[in-house]
Amino acid sequence: MSGGSRGIGLAIAKAAAAMGANVAIAAKTAEPHPKLPGTVFTAADEISAAGAGKAIGLICDIRDEAQVDAAIARTVETFGGIDICINNASAISLTDTATTSMKRYDLMNEVNTRGTYMVSRAALPHLEASSHAHILNLSPPLDMNPKWFKNHVAYTIAKYGMSLCVLGMSEEFRDRKIAVNALWPLTAIDTAAVRNVIGDDQMALMCRKPDIMADAALAIFNRDPGACTGNFFIDEEVLRAEGVTDFSPYQHEGSTRLMADFFVPDEVFDRSPTAIVHGIG
Repeated sequence: MSGGSRGIGLAIAKAAAAMGANVAIAAKTAEPHPKLPGTVFTAADEISAAGAGKAIGLICDIRDEAQVDAAIARTVETFGGIDICINNASAISLTDTATTSMKRYDLMNEVNTRGTYMVSRAALPHLEASSHAHILNLSPPLDMNPKWFKNHVAYTIAKYGMSLCVLGMSEEFRDRKIAVNALWPLTAIDTAAVRNVIGDDQMALMCRKPDIMADAALAIFNRDPGACTGNFFIDEEVLRAEGVTDFSPYQHEGSTRLMADFFVPDEVFDRSPTAIVHGIG
């Protein structure tokens, strides 16, 4: 997994470990961030403590090809192979064109699009050797509604680049029985990074917990990679297909309404029975 020292990535990794999976976290955070908790090493400890699976933390800047190759090699050396590649690392800046510097533009595209492409490419030979190979990008549906571009063109380009990797690689790898899918939340998810961007504890009451993304990811990984590929999954829809009807455990106590996440097409909200406030985007 790229990233994963906190938030959704960490939740997915812990859930996978609880099911017995071994997990390698490849992230850049070696020292605690002043505003965001967790490092690659504390994350590995949490993941190992979560269940039967083991975890290793690998310092890796996914913009650096040599570091990515080394992280893949260390993972294979430690665990004997790779069955699942999760492209979770992401950089965000919700700024308009005039206020998005080229340095910030480059960072988002190097981490989100280029990093996803490079990690998937490096993992490919090992996924080809697996009997149950999945690539999962934490990226949105490709909804071309201009409202998703007008306030943060650079971020949308970078995030949609991850989704374009799903669109292309799912077809490229279909005959090799390597599933390539995307997963995105219906509602905003309560993470430290989101709190920094959109608000405070009160705002967090309108977000679901990262556990919903973890449960949806595991449901996808349990599906046949030869049949389940090229999908842009939404977390709630994945779980409803698995028979889940009560989503209250994913909400905070005292939560009475939920906020929509970025990039979710209107028709997805129209078919969802969940009451959501359109407050993002």
